Parts: sequence; structure tokens; C-alpha cells
Amino acid sequence: MKITKDMTIAQVLEISRQTAPVFMEMGMHCLGCPMSSGESVEMACATHGVDVDEIIKKLNAVVEEA
Repeated sequence: MKITKDMTIAQVLEISRQTAPVFMEMGMHCLGCPMSSGESVEMACATHGVDVDEIIKKLNAVVEEA
């Protein structure tokens, strides 16, 4: 399954828990907070000043390896 920027953080983590370190290294330490189930990856990137295309590329690389 391919990760997209409109998925919530919780959806990404459901696909693969191995993606958690990618979020953490980008400064997104809110993996367990209520916002993770309602906020898209794109919205989280905007909030944290992270390039959404960069994180999507890294997340998909992790999913492909699993």
C-alpha cells in the first residue's frame, strides 16, 4: 500500500509501525496524541515545517522494505 499526504498519521502507523522513526526524526513526536488520528500527514508537515514530499518519500521507502 502506498502512503499519501492525505492519510492521517494514525493510518500510516496502521500500515506499518516501522514508519514511526521517520516521523520522530522529522520532529513529529505527536504519534500518540489525539491529533494523529484526525490530522493528515500534509497538515502535520505544515504545522511542523517539514517538506511533505520528503517525508512521503521516506515513509514509502520504509513500507516497501517491510
